[in-house]
Amino acid sequence: MSTPTYQAMVCHALAEDVGTLRLETLDLKPPGPGEVRVAIRACSVNFPDILMIQGKYQRIPPLPFSPGIEVAGDVAEVGEGVTTHTIGDPVMLSPGFGGFAESIVASADIVRSIPKGFDYAQAAAYPAAYLTAYVSLVRRANLQPGETLLVHGAAGGVGLAAVEVGKLLGATVIATASSGKKLAVVKEKGADHVICYGMPDGSFRGFREEVKLHTRGQGADVIFDPVGGDVFDESIRCIAWGGRLLVVGFTSGRIPNVPANMPLIKGFSVVGVRAGEFGRRDPVKGRENIETLRQWAEEGRFTPHICATFPLEKSVDALRMLVDRKAIGKVVITMGG
Repeated sequence: MSTPTYQAMVCHALAEDVGTLRLETLDLKPPGPGEVRVAIRACSVNFPDILMIQGKYQRIPPLPFSPGIEVAGDVAEVGEGVTTHTIGDPVMLSPGFGGFAESIVASADIVRSIPKGFDYAQAAAYPAAYLTAYVSLVRRANLQPGETLLVHGAAGGVGLAAVEVGKLLGATVIATASSGKKLAVVKEKGADHVICYGMPDGSFRGFREEVKLHTRGQGADVIFDPVGGDVFDESIRCIAWGGRLLVVGFTSGRIPNVPANMPLIKGFSVVGVRAGEFGRRDPVKGRENIETLRQWAEEGRFTPHICATFPLEKSVDALRMLVDRKAIGKVVITMGG
């Protein structure tokens, strides 16, 4: 009898080019005690996937590995001692890597049911983005109703989530992105004001005066920045007294520096955000974060925007949508028809 197999996109060597991934057929691994095997139906694409392939992420899996930090699918097998899940259950999980595949084995402890009303693609698309937004705005910035929130890179998956979470928290939201096409979607998601910081030739256009105009000269109380580079440099020029500048990532490719006199003179704080690490260091609040987002999802208070889906064998094309800054919201890889 032949050994059951599954397909996966595999990274064998760290490289700048995401095109080094290859589709391979691997032997199916059964679950051990306390584990379940999930037949993956959808896996969202995230910027950390790119960084892992390039060897630039905080946590790099041992080679070879498959990217993919969050998936949804059906329980296919349960290991010894597992009583929380049964075969056929629609579930979601955030394994950290391994999602660009038709199958994954994981501890039953990290496998959760899909929110009511969500399909597989939506279930795979929301955890990382909305958890990052929630931890940033609630746990790290303590965003209050009536405050002004400035969201950069607002057309990305994390940025759109920050716009939605900011509105749910009662903030006035100013959103920036690099094109009018992207900002049209951001506006639909509830942003009160939108600003384009991209020029037709691809160069950067400052936004500080527009932010000051929308805030009557006071600046933004909280700034959510997953971009870095020029965007960060401009942000310290339009933040309010007592403001909180959230360092979420550096999709621009340049890690900026903060002149120490600026936080001193303007009285603002620079606050780092690592949503996953927050939950690992404070498991109680970490579970509260996840359950709050699940409740909001089931109440229909947010819905992830999915701009494109790709089959597994086209995973490199999906990654390049993010590399080329063409994605609006989330990109999802789908398996199993």
